[in-house]
Amino acid sequence: MPEFTLLAFSSALDPLRIANQLAQKPLYGWVVLSESGDAVYSSSGVDVGAHGDLDGITPDMHLWVCSGNRGTEVASEAVLQALRKHARFGGNMGGICTGAASLARAGLLQDRRFTLHWENQPGFVETFPELEPTSRRFEADRGLYTCGGGAAATEMMLSIILEDYGEAFATAVSDMCLSGGDLSPAREQRSSIAKAINSRDPKVLAVLQAMQANIEDPLTLEELAEEGEFSRRQMERQFKKLFDETPATVYRNMRLDRARTLLTETNLNVTEIAMASGFSSNGLFTRHYKARFNETPYGRRGKMREASGS
Repeated sequence: MPEFTLLAFSSALDPLRIANQLAQKPLYGWVVLSESGDAVYSSSGVDVGAHGDLDGITPDMHLWVCSGNRGTEVASEAVLQALRKHARFGGNMGGICTGAASLARAGLLQDRRFTLHWENQPGFVETFPELEPTSRRFEADRGLYTCGGGAAATEMMLSIILEDYGEAFATAVSDMCLSGGDLSPAREQRSSIAKAINSRDPKVLAVLQAMQANIEDPLTLEELAEEGEFSRRQMERQFKKLFDETPATVYRNMRLDRARTLLTETNLNVTEIAMASGFSSNGLFTRHYKARFNETPYGRRGKMREASGS
């Protein structure tokens, strides 16, 4: 779409190229289409050439719409008709950055789980009050893949490579992308601190900064409330309002995210990682880790070793 986000476009495309490179054979192919077949200008002012126009859409394609800040406006009626036709003949669909907005205009998101870039979600909901995007980085729902753009486009494609060729190969592609190896869609697009900055609530931000500064030796909820000049009840009420989670859950998830990074990027054993993440026992750490990531720390470490061939 005109004014598409170049970062999101390239982040989606390059994992497929890298997969072909690592496999030394064409696992994936792609074509870039525009409404007229002409080059399309991105939001950064860089034109990207197209291989063809809408007549190049075939039923076997997984068709992604990539757009930018004007995602709810840019698709013409011809584009919307092409999307509806593709869906009618059973074609798989997807949206990159704000591409889901064109799918919504085409009437293709009812009863489907989907997402788009967080910055554009308020305007989207105003335009489509009956549709509710998730806050996750990408979503996969019965052949419909959508993402918030940027690095999430890479993660979405890695999830497809994972499904097609297994975790070891997907992890190898992820390493080439320097994406950190997280192949699940569970993470939200924005960190708790980013949400707090956007809320312009200095008290909540002070609490979150205190959490991040005290991962290994966690503060009590009373100490956190004191950091934000809250009463404990006021702090809990404000966290529930902003994040739909208690301060204890936000803090624990922050520590679990640190643990996942340490499992992926260091050779520390699980006990050392549990201690470095502020958990008093392996059992407690393992239980919470499994609840958040649907795998144990030992399972995660085993998959990393398998992927590296060691």
